[in-house]
Amino acid sequence: MTTSNPLVRVSAVIAAAAIATQIVYPLVDGRARDVVTVAVVALLAAASIVHAVGTRGARWAAGMVPATAGIGLVSEVVGTATGFPYGCYEYATDRLGWAVADVPWVVPFAWTAGFYPVWCAASLVTRRRLPRIVLTTVGVVGWDLFLDPQMVADGQWHWCVTDAGLPGIAHIPLTNYAGWVLVAAVMTVLVDALDRRHAPAPTSPGRDAVPIALFLWTWLGSALAHAVFLDAPELRYSAVYGSVAMGVVGIPLLLRLSRLYRREERTESDNTPAA
Repeated sequence: MTTSNPLVRVSAVIAAAAIATQIVYPLVDGRARDVVTVAVVALLAAASIVHAVGTRGARWAAGMVPATAGIGLVSEVVGTATGFPYGCYEYATDRLGWAVADVPWVVPFAWTAGFYPVWCAASLVTRRRLPRIVLTTVGVVGWDLFLDPQMVADGQWHWCVTDAGLPGIAHIPLTNYAGWVLVAAVMTVLVDALDRRHAPAPTSPGRDAVPIALFLWTWLGSALAHAVFLDAPELRYSAVYGSVAMGVVGIPLLLRLSRLYRREERTESDNTPAA
């Protein structure tokens, strides 16, 4: 990790707080769980934004937030009003705080919180434009394969059509994931353009240790939580779906991290003076 950068250190502290708060989630219910849900999203979004400012600059972060939270908000407002692009759904009232056009304020920042770690993971796997766009889009949709079943089980929103989805989670229609593909792809294309104009060249592979850790935690931790710790039986299916989809990014990422680790070991060995 680039510990010399104070903003990176701050983002690490915020990320650790987010993970600790997520661990509390299965242990509470009712109003307390709603508060935990809002806190998790706020902390993850804050960790992402602070890290982006510290490693990519304020201009890059100022572009990334509207490209994710802004587009996310527009898509959710249009989605709840018209059913496009996700299908017919609506949010529960008075659960996640005040709302903008019936969309809780925290929802657009969930897009930022989910997008940025996936983007950083995909960027470590490849810097080529099209593969990075595809990987990021698939990874973000994979995150929703965890998110949507969990939040629907908790009653945070519900779908009008309840028999047109994947086996085991048929109450979430396939149109939802098609909408996520579209919206995530638009976000990724915009952030890719932003990245090519404003992001500094990576100084070291460890620059993105915080979002990479958040990605791995989200991928593997969500799989474990859905399979073991959360009560709703349909989450056993989302554990599989989310693991596979996020694994499209996660497995190449682990291979890349392994290669970097072996390269660093070889470099240290070559630089060690002979006895």
